[in-house]
Amino acid sequence: MATESSLTGAAAVVGALRGNGVETVFGIPGTHNLELYRQLASSDIRHVAPRHEQGGGYAADAYARVSGRPGVCVTTSGPGLTNIATAAATAYADSVPLLVISPGAPLGQERADVGWLHEVKDQRAAMDALYDRSVRVSSPAQAAAVIHETFARWRVERPRPVHLELPLDVLESPWDGAAPGPLESAALLPSAGVLAGAAAALRGASTPLIVLGGGARDACAQAVRLAELLGAPVATSVSGKGVVPESHPLSLGAGVGLGPVQEAIEAADVLLVAGSELADSDLWGVRLHPRGTVIRVDVDLRQLHKNVPADIAVHGDAATVLGALADSLADARGDTPRDTPGGIQAASPGGARDDVLGGRAPGRHGQERAARVRAAAEEAAMSVGAAWRPVQEVLRDCLPEDTIVAGDSAQVSYFGTVPFWPMDAPRRFVYPTGYATLGYAVPAAIGAKLAAQDRTVIALAGDGGTLFSVQELAVAAELRLSLPVIVMNNHGYAEIREEMLARNIPPVAVDIDGIDFPALGRAFGGRGERVADLAELPAALKRALDVNGPTVIEVTVDGSGSSAT
Repeated sequence: MATESSLTGAAAVVGALRGNGVETVFGIPGTHNLELYRQLASSDIRHVAPRHEQGGGYAADAYARVSGRPGVCVTTSGPGLTNIATAAATAYADSVPLLVISPGAPLGQERADVGWLHEVKDQRAAMDALYDRSVRVSSPAQAAAVIHETFARWRVERPRPVHLELPLDVLESPWDGAAPGPLESAALLPSAGVLAGAAAALRGASTPLIVLGGGARDACAQAVRLAELLGAPVATSVSGKGVVPESHPLSLGAGVGLGPVQEAIEAADVLLVAGSELADSDLWGVRLHPRGTVIRVDVDLRQLHKNVPADIAVHGDAATVLGALADSLADARGDTPRDTPGGIQAASPGGARDDVLGGRAPGRHGQERAARVRAAAEEAAMSVGAAWRPVQEVLRDCLPEDTIVAGDSAQVSYFGTVPFWPMDAPRRFVYPTGYATLGYAVPAAIGAKLAAQDRTVIALAGDGGTLFSVQELAVAAELRLSLPVIVMNNHGYAEIREEMLARNIPPVAVDIDGIDFPALGRAFGGRGERVADLAELPAALKRALDVNGPTVIEVTVDGSGSSAT
């Protein structure tokens, strides 16, 4: 057993976390991870204790999405690790850098099947199916090295969750401090020839279109500049929402799941996709068949030909590549962009270099195309989400422009927030796009608030999803986080009920009644109130934001999603 004064494998781990700038760790102590807590207690790392490991995983996931820094969780072995499994799968689906650290059986006792406390038949193999990597180490120095390597890789590769398993004897074994330090990493640079080919294709385009995913969240300025130079409409995935301001005249919003936007994507003579896998979950099951040249930009080499194969595959970081393409186009044209949020700038004196883009006015043409597609997309969004639009309009009108919304996988989010709450920057809507888990909103809102304590953060969920993780309200109360939790109560799993009826299946196990949500808010140390009309919501939100703690605001809706009056 380690003593308070000795250096251990746990010290190597905590030292490596501090060396990589980790400021916050989420976790629950247990018998097998106490040496990690000995080290955390004496460090300057803030520790946040969820009420369930899954909630801790969601909080760390949202912390990473909002801050742009990795989320870190500590669990005990066995049940603690399996409890966080859904959060890990969520992070994997949406490319979130999440490090989960857990103990494991002592060295040589893997797969022993002798009844160890918390024993899993093959813990590392079980986690390997959920994480990008699950690494079991054999020494304190190796544990530190894996952490340094993970953080370095996340800076230049597709960020996905990693599990680090520390055998109990490694966790407690003496450590002489001879562990490697943090690693440097540089942005991935594609070859000049590939970049030149992509730039040439864009220069020759008449109807270009850009699609941006979560992998382009750090390429905002580069994406806007390139779109304006090309006069290209820009659509994003949900994870890429706000990369190009949705108020920009070239923006199509986070509309890749809407038919009119998909038709425009397929009709483009050059389609540039950056930082998006064009996933089935983003496209609502539609398989795209672009008719023009397809340029894919991604840090993940494996993604360049998935779902929609690339004609020109650019293996590189979105910010670097989009910036280089914009430089190439600007240099060739010899003037400044003519398409800006404030209007169309004049062409260069005497029309010089307009021949580079075929003598056309790309800005005005692009804005007109974008306006047509945007109008059709809004009509398509209204056809399925009209009932959810009013609550979005009330919320966005009475909350600060930079409010962060943590949305559950609920109709109010994907039929409401995605199309009807325009956002002008990324990392403002945190949402489990790929894995579509319920129970994400409340713990995610806590993680988002810890990442951006000076910003307004709200949780937005349905009644069914809220019940998956409602106990995390106690964490918000303990931390005195001003956190409105808006529960749209349609008394069950409404969409599943609708789908059952559509398939002629008698509705079974989809109704939820008898839950007093405001009382739950109070039971977990916060506040709670119920609004009978959306007109009452702004005042309820003001009251919620005036207190240091969570407030559950229940809004009753009918089966269509319309709020009760």
